[in-house]
Amino acid sequence: MFLGVLSFMMDTLLQPKADTVARATDVATAAATPHLDLLELLKSGGVLMIPLGVLSLIAVFVFVERYLTITKAGRLQSNFMPMIRDHISSGNIAAARSLSKNTNSPIARMIDKGIQRIGKPIDNIEKSMENVGKLEIYKMEKNLTILSIIAGIAPMFGFLGTIAGMIQTFFNISITSDITLSTIASGIYVKMVTSASGLIIGIIAFIGSSYLNAQIDKVINKMETASSDFIDILQEPTASQPNKF
Repeated sequence: MFLGVLSFMMDTLLQPKADTVARATDVATAAATPHLDLLELLKSGGVLMIPLGVLSLIAVFVFVERYLTITKAGRLQSNFMPMIRDHISSGNIAAARSLSKNTNSPIARMIDKGIQRIGKPIDNIEKSMENVGKLEIYKMEKNLTILSIIAGIAPMFGFLGTIAGMIQTFFNISITSDITLSTIASGIYVKMVTSASGLIIGIIAFIGSSYLNAQIDKVINKMETASSDFIDILQEPTASQPNKF
């Protein structure tokens, strides 16, 4: 019985020490496990990471600049068209012209062109407004092709870097005759950083371009709606349409 008690006491005293040793071993193992540092990994991508970095900066700049421009273009006071309707219906063309000229918006500039053509055939008015609308759309779409180009060429730069890295790896193998798995893997995974970076930049540029095009479509829809409303105003029986103002 004494031996049994002694054995129980020894197990109880030694158990925490064993747990402590196990935890210390786990900590040491975790510390010894290598971790990927993002900055060092990007640096290991080679010289082609420089143009990829430049492309990413250009994509961010173009997206932000176009986003602010398109968002500003889509803003219009909700009472703009009702006020235009009231001025034209009352025959106060000068007030309608002043309102459209003092409103900084593609829609307002298009309506202003229509107001200038009041008194001429409807077809001529519509054509003039359509020309202004096309010009405003061109202004909104300016530089969007840069995002499309980046979305196309960034992955190509990435693949080029990977291929160049693999060529270098196999060239080194041919010289040293070291074909161990660790040697091949270490050379390939580092060079695939360029492929991953190129794909990420390309995807982001593509998403940004698609988003901005969708925002432009919304502005175009507003412009078409405003143009249709303006033509309806001119064709209202109660509208007063003097030939000069």
